Amino acid sequence: MSALPPTPAPPRLTVFGRGSYAEALRIGEILRKETVGGALLVAAAAIALIWANSPASESYFALRDFTLGYGPWHLDLSLGAWAADGLLAIFFFLVGLELKREFVAGDLRQFNKSVVPVAAAVGGVAVPALIYAAVNLAGPEALHGWAIPTATDIAFALAVLAIIGSHLPSALRIFLLTLAVVDDLLAITIIAVFYTSELHPVPLLLALLPLGLYTLLVQKYRRFFGLHALAAWVILLPLGATTWALVHASGIHATVAGVLLGFAVPVRRSQASGGPEAGPGLAEIFEHRFRPISAGFAVPVFAFFSAGVAVGGWQGLGAALTDPVAVGIVLALVLGKPAGILGTTWLITKATRARLDRSFKWIDVFGLSILAGIGFTVSLLVAELSFGQGTVHDDHAKVGILAASVIAALLAAAVLRVRNKQYRQAEEEEKIDSDHDGIPDVYQQDRPAG
Repeated sequence: MSALPPTPAPPRLTVFGRGSYAEALRIGEILRKETVGGALLVAAAAIALIWANSPASESYFALRDFTLGYGPWHLDLSLGAWAADGLLAIFFFLVGLELKREFVAGDLRQFNKSVVPVAAAVGGVAVPALIYAAVNLAGPEALHGWAIPTATDIAFALAVLAIIGSHLPSALRIFLLTLAVVDDLLAITIIAVFYTSELHPVPLLLALLPLGLYTLLVQKYRRFFGLHALAAWVILLPLGATTWALVHASGIHATVAGVLLGFAVPVRRSQASGGPEAGPGLAEIFEHRFRPISAGFAVPVFAFFSAGVAVGGWQGLGAALTDPVAVGIVLALVLGKPAGILGTTWLITKATRARLDRSFKWIDVFGLSILAGIGFTVSLLVAELSFGQGTVHDDHAKVGILAASVIAALLAAAVLRVRNKQYRQAEEEEKIDSDHDGIPDVYQQDRPAG
């Protein structure tokens, strides 16, 4: 009796494999907008730092602390608070849109493609938090800032890639974007759970009314809001603003409202409008409309009001950088982020017998994980929530965030520049493969959502 032929081994999972052509086009468009936004963000932060340490520094802090708003509704906020609570809600609205889009209709709806970046993001949050906590274990007040080094600033990171002229392939860029978006989701969850000092249930329950009506309208009349941009501003914006105000009054940080509103927007087109294959859904159209506002205005203005720290000369800079708060942030972002991301990715490849795409090496993952150590926008926000704007710990935390981001940018640039020749080759291969895919570029067509 002849022996049975051996059962063929299942195909091995490929880490950082190329996504679909349509997904690569969509991600590429997002990254181009965020790169411009990153340049504006860096410029705004630089202006704030220079102004805050100039002879005219009092005018900067007077502008930041100028109060505006309606007191009975608890909205008499400083301009700095309006930027942190209000403008960043636009940023987190886009985070909600992007997350839902990725896991409902993007390549990451497939478990084998989502498990690596999601797990890497979790590792990139947990390890920096543990490092910061270990450094500040002896200081209960300083320990409040454990979540500061957990987030990655995608706009800042992409600005660095643009400056060094890196030809990072789309697979790695998609990984970086997904990593940053999941980071932001984890960060906003941490903010909602750990940085809510006093919860007022009545405004929170009332917020469900405009949020529910908003959800009903965007789900039922998605085609209408896709065709008529003005209608979204006139009908949906007041509902979103009311939801934001009530969440703010409840004691939960108001940026959480932005994520919830983003999650409510439908991703796929209705069957009446041709279904998913007929073009982008309302979530993608909203992303296209609102990302320039977020990247070009909301985030840079927040950076301007948040990054301005009066360092106090070389002596003050030395005192800030030797504070355990700043030391913990620098170590967590520069060492903890790469350790968490690279370590988690390596463990997954060993546990699942996965392998890297043939175009990449572990040095590429290492460079990317260092780049993820650029924590800026969300880190500045968490620093203010941890210690209060203008306190000594807050100022020292911001110095640590800025120092760590610059160090991470320089180290990542050094690593990724070495691999630029290989990245160019991989980019050319992607272009050749795309030319033979024959996939219609529905993502570049201006078609109404359904």
